[in-house]
Amino acid sequence: MEYQDLISQFETGLEGLESRHIDILQKAETGIQHTERCLKRLRSEIVDKGFDSKQEEIHFFKHVKPQIFSKLIYYGKLYGIESKRPRSSSKFQVKYLNAQIDRLQVYFNDNLEFYHYYRRGATSLDDQYFVRGRSDLRIPTDSFHFFTDEQFSTCQDLTVATIMAYDMLIVYLQQEIAKLENHTDNPKPYPMRQSSKLFWTGSKTELIELIYALQASGAINSGTADIKEMATHFEQAFNIDLGNYYHTFIEIRARKCSRTKFLDRLIEVLSKRLDESDANP
Repeated sequence: MEYQDLISQFETGLEGLESRHIDILQKAETGIQHTERCLKRLRSEIVDKGFDSKQEEIHFFKHVKPQIFSKLIYYGKLYGIESKRPRSSSKFQVKYLNAQIDRLQVYFNDNLEFYHYYRRGATSLDDQYFVRGRSDLRIPTDSFHFFTDEQFSTCQDLTVATIMAYDMLIVYLQQEIAKLENHTDNPKPYPMRQSSKLFWTGSKTELIELIYALQASGAINSGTADIKEMATHFEQAFNIDLGNYYHTFIEIRARKCSRTKFLDRLIEVLSKRLDESDANP
């Protein structure tokens, strides 16, 4: 459907926002505005044109809308958490942030049955969960009511979006706790001896996918190197700021089709190169 172009524009704008070094409250406010604009345009597109099949409708409400809606929930919650964050000692800030993580975890426990259904990739109840007009529409008291109307909502797409948003929030809060405990905002423990002349010209998401693959393979330090160490080195080696790579990894996990798009393409182009070399030794 034509909404793919809209989503691509949204993701590009969001990547630009996340890479900006601005006050976190300003970033959250901008993120809310950016996401609301996208959701309004997306809703208009869906209400006007509908879907070609039930499967397309299920795909949209299970995977597409939650990807966008989760950002609205994420930035809204982020603004609330950061605006009330104590400005006292690191000890009190860590205590506050840990308490916020505990609150977010309560949501998973309260929705445990559906959480397990979604996490294991089940599909048996998709017809009930992700088709409009089925069951009762769930509207939590802290949700964004504008976007939960019957023409643009199912009984569980908001739950999926909330799970994704809370995943991102927990990662963010854990990063903030680590900064406070390490007494630094942006540690760069392994500076390069000289400036690299190499530049990463693919997307940030592609490089992050590669970094996670290398870490998972155990090919670097026998798998003991953490993601932060590896990301720092790749940033320096390829003159790039990867931004919130934990956040991006969550989005990679949520992909509907291949979750290893870049790695799949690497296999394809290398196989082609090998075949060409065999043909022209």
